[in-house]
Amino acid sequence: MKYIVKENDIILTEYESFVISQTLECGQCFRFESVGEENYVVIAFGRILNIYQDGETIVFKNTSEEEFKNIWINYFDLNRNYDDIKKKISENDEILKKAVEYAPGIRILNQDRFECLISFIISQNNRIPMIKKVIANISRKYGKYIGTFGGEEYYAFPTPEELVKADEAGLMECRTGFRAKYIMDAVYKVIHGEIRLDADDMDTDSLRNMLMTIKGVGPKVADCTMMFSFGRCETFPTDVWVKRIMSELYFGGREASVKEVHQKADECFGEFAGYAQQYLFNYARQFKIGA
Repeated sequence: MKYIVKENDIILTEYESFVISQTLECGQCFRFESVGEENYVVIAFGRILNIYQDGETIVFKNTSEEEFKNIWINYFDLNRNYDDIKKKISENDEILKKAVEYAPGIRILNQDRFECLISFIISQNNRIPMIKKVIANISRKYGKYIGTFGGEEYYAFPTPEELVKADEAGLMECRTGFRAKYIMDAVYKVIHGEIRLDADDMDTDSLRNMLMTIKGVGPKVADCTMMFSFGRCETFPTDVWVKRIMSELYFGGREASVKEVHQKADECFGEFAGYAQQYLFNYARQFKIGA
């Protein structure tokens, strides 16, 4: 990766495996808006970022070099070599090779851990447009105002200390539905130290088990939280759809159990299972495989 600083912009001049739309639109995050072709507004870590493709370069608009180094390089995982990862997971796998070729610009984001946890609690039995709306509602009601872009006001996602002030009725007003009580339990356990957001010293199984002590959090939500905010990319988040995708693509159409899916993912992709899941999930969603 190489970049230049031009006035108030950071311009990526050399990079690999990064297409903005493929990274943002593959279901791993929810606080973004498309404002043009390969042109997005992203809200993360209390910042508003306009990021867009300009010819062969990618522009990070109105951000300092310090902010770029401290937030956006890690958020977009720009220091990781995805060409190597894609080669390792697809060179002996024709199915995954097709998935990677379809969307080679997906990168795994490193999101705020608390926001990611609450976002995937909200995602249960929910469609992406509604998930985005609920998160925006919660941010507007409980978070801090951070600025305006294109005439739209944006608010930071609330901290645990801000969201602990919410009650079930207030969360229901944000359209959380049955998930309100799960959010409240998550906030309580984070505030009281039962859920450690700094648990980098824990192994993946222990971290998963800790997250699953939250009401309503099962293996899928725990694995998504670990993968998209704790950097545990050996996980393979599996819901009903992913199970169907794997059954169709890797088990000859026979319905496989979650255990079998995880065994196959570990056998085929190992420590890179999470990356493989994103390429497969995106590919299958676009072509309605397993639908």
